[in-house]
Amino acid sequence: MRTRPLKVALLGCGVVGSEVARIMTTHADDLAARIGAPVELAGVAVRRPDKVREGIPAELITTDATALVKRGDIDVIVEVIGGVEPARTLITTAFEHGASVVSANKALLAQDGASLYAAAERHGQDLYYEAAVAGAIPLVRPLRESLAGDKINRVMGIVNGTTNFILDKMDTSGAGYSEALDEATALGYAEADPTADVEGFDAAAKAAILAGIAFHTRVRLDDVYREGMTEVTAADFASAEQMGCTIKLLAICERAADGGSVTARVHPAMIPLSHPLASVREAYNAVFVEADAAGQLMFYGPGAGGAPTASAVLGDLVAVCRNKLNEAKGPGESAYTQLPVSSMGEVVTRYHISLDVADKPGVLAQVATVFAEHGVSIDTVRQQGKDGEASLVVVTHRAPDAALSGTVEALRKLDTVRGVASIMRVEGE
Repeated sequence: MRTRPLKVALLGCGVVGSEVARIMTTHADDLAARIGAPVELAGVAVRRPDKVREGIPAELITTDATALVKRGDIDVIVEVIGGVEPARTLITTAFEHGASVVSANKALLAQDGASLYAAAERHGQDLYYEAAVAGAIPLVRPLRESLAGDKINRVMGIVNGTTNFILDKMDTSGAGYSEALDEATALGYAEADPTADVEGFDAAAKAAILAGIAFHTRVRLDDVYREGMTEVTAADFASAEQMGCTIKLLAICERAADGGSVTARVHPAMIPLSHPLASVREAYNAVFVEADAAGQLMFYGPGAGGAPTASAVLGDLVAVCRNKLNEAKGPGESAYTQLPVSSMGEVVTRYHISLDVADKPGVLAQVATVFAEHGVSIDTVRQQGKDGEASLVVVTHRAPDAALSGTVEALRKLDTVRGVASIMRVEGE
């Protein structure tokens, strides 16, 4: 074993960063044995230097992150500060000064991963980011290494624990959205401002990263269609139950049937109870992968939290340190296909549409005509009426999303349609 330690600098020492530092200290001997050399925590950049950080010597703490990444004797930078800037500048500066980078920064990777890959390649360094997508779940490395010889056609999953907790509570307890959100906040699953989670921004960033790896093409955050789950109601769950489904906020990345394009999207969807993702409860994450040779695979586990995310960071740290010792380099960006990213309107999907209509003869015929005029085939229809009003539930066959959206707009214009109570896509069939 080499006796000279590999030096690691930590950018950020919050929930995840402090856990990374703790594991590096308490498991130092094991890490050294696995890597082939000791690993030394050589510096920690923070915003609040006066805060007590148990187990981290005060002399390692600095507020000058730029000076830390420019030291020149650092082998690996672990970036867990999040956000786009100053993280982007710090990472590229680290590459310039001979350090590889382990990051958990999904927002930056989704927005500007290509330039980070290019900087790493230019300076002969590694960029690893297992922790950016699904916490402790090994997902990035299987997609870009274990399945590198296969053709991945679809990646569909629950990649945000907060939204899964809320939807699970609405499903199992009958709670409304606000009540379930309050419980998630009280338990620490939801932030004081939950917008990034419940509006799908967090999941969309992860979808962009997954799509890029799976399809060997560049997919940016702006390419991902996004809908939040704040409008999901108890009535939607009741309708899902009647169909033998539940509701999840899904990140879906697909290769077109002809292989000529890809799509990435995040939205609530009904999913059959028979599908493996339907049984994912509480704040857990799971990702379902469909590949030509491997078939169907599912990755499941805790998708957030200090210890789970730190586990993913440390796994990357071991890999990068091994590369440093062996003067090797891990996989870089694979974007050789350069496939276009199609719009949501081109996605072929199914709809569950609930309409409030007048309870009189001919209404169903009018509604069916609208579907036919837009080239959308109806799978099932359920109608209940009382005192001149009725509820009409239509489930479609698969059709382009643009045709389904046009159908809904045309339905709103019918005199016999009082309103569109809910619209939800149906996936996993």
